[in-house]
This record gives sequence, C-alpha cells and structure tokens, in this order.
Amino acid sequence: MSSSWDQGLATLWMRRLLRRAAMVGRRGEVPVAAVILDGGGRSIGWGTNRRERDGDPLGHGELVALRQAAALRGDWRFNDCTLLVTLEPCIMCAAALVQARMGCVVFGTADGKRGGLGGVLDLSKSPAAHHHMVCRGGVLARECRVLLQDWFRQRRAGAGAAGR
Repeated sequence: MSSSWDQGLATLWMRRLLRRAAMVGRRGEVPVAAVILDGGGRSIGWGTNRRERDGDPLGHGELVALRQAAALRGDWRFNDCTLLVTLEPCIMCAAALVQARMGCVVFGTADGKRGGLGGVLDLSKSPAAHHHMVCRGGVLARECRVLLQDWFRQRRAGAGAAGR
C-alpha cells in the first residue's frame, strides 16, 4: 500500500483496527491500535496500547507493532511498508517511524494536542529528519475520534464517581 494509495484497502484495515482498539479500551488502555503492512499488503506487525498493562511509557501501539515487525523481518528498515493507526502518532512515535524509515503512515483521526505528523509538529516533513514519509490522515476519522472521545468521557465519569 505504500507505493499506491488505496482508500478501500485503508478503510478495511482501519475497521479491523477499530475493533482491536475497542477491545483494549475495555481493558483500561487508551483505545489505539496499529498494523504494519509489508510491500505486498501482508500484516507483519500488530500493536495496541499497552502502557497500563506493561507499566511501560513506551507501550504505544505503533511501537509495539514496530518491534513485532522488526523481529519478524530481521530488519529495522521499513521503506516498503505502511503503518496504519487509529490515532495520529504522537511525537515520540512519529520520530520512531522516521528512524525506522517507514514508507507510508495512514491514520484515522488527527491529534491536535500531541500529534507528530501534523497535529503539533510534522516530523514527516521536517528538514531535520533524515527520512520523509508519505502521510495520509482522515481514514474513518469520525469513528476513530468517537471511540476515543467516548472512552475518555467514561474514564472521567468513573473518576468523578470514585472521588465522591
């Protein structure tokens, strides 16, 4: 998918990611999921947020997927690959994707507070970056945004009830 944009394929994968994100959301993690596709469109790495489960500040879905894909490929370079994720990668994850030389990043909803691919900074186009990725946002953006908004709304409501 990195060489030619396929909206239908991106939508299909994003629907799968939304299901995975909802599942981890029910377990108390921020509902974000990612997948890496190789140049032939095969999934080579899956990741969901695992910060709470693992007690790991680096447990973002993108990084989990990168580690899995690198282990499978035996290589850290992903020029021919596409990462799809439900939320625009944060600055930390965007920097890791630049370092991994990811070919293309496709995300669901933008993150105006923490986004590293256009939300706050755009590391995909930074003159300081040694690699420039193709980035596309907005695939099932509303569904991805609603999943996150509902999850955070429920968390805040639960925290308020616990504080009474």
